[in-house]
Amino acid sequence: MEMFFFDNIDKLGRIVLTTVMIYVFIVLITKISGKRSTSQLNNFDWVVTVMIGSLGASTILLKDIPFVEGASSILVLYVLQFLVTKYASISTPFSSFILSEPRIVFYQGQFLPDAMRDERLTRQEIECAMRSEGMNSFDDIEAIVFESDAQLTIIPKPNTTDASKDNPNTEATVSDTIAPLM
Repeated sequence: MEMFFFDNIDKLGRIVLTTVMIYVFIVLITKISGKRSTSQLNNFDWVVTVMIGSLGASTILLKDIPFVEGASSILVLYVLQFLVTKYASISTPFSSFILSEPRIVFYQGQFLPDAMRDERLTRQEIECAMRSEGMNSFDDIEAIVFESDAQLTIIPKPNTTDASKDNPNTEATVSDTIAPLM
């Protein structure tokens, strides 16, 4: 029971020092790697983020993992993430393979049960997204898209009176944003 609260000062000192070093290292590498590492996460980015957290914690708490080894493994993950996302940005087939595609789950007043079932979404989750966007009626919505980053995007129906004044093709524009997903 004596080690329950405290083991020894050397171990505590190593943990504190390693924590500061890993923290500074991850903050610096995240800053260098850019917004992608802290943006809305798709599945691929989420897995890398969890791995980095696990490696950081292991480096901090496990005395058998020196700082250089832990930092190197974290750096390799950031480099791999950079290379994969860079290649995905120039290769559509690779991007489609590595990232999930957006999917319409509600269209023109109709829930799409097959899409909802495949994405494991409930009506309550879709309604929650509507409320978050201040939408009160399904009649005001053209489509709801389940995005690659697991966010629900609400695409409102164009207001025909305002739209015809500003742009007579507004309805076609909304359809153009949805057409590639169908």
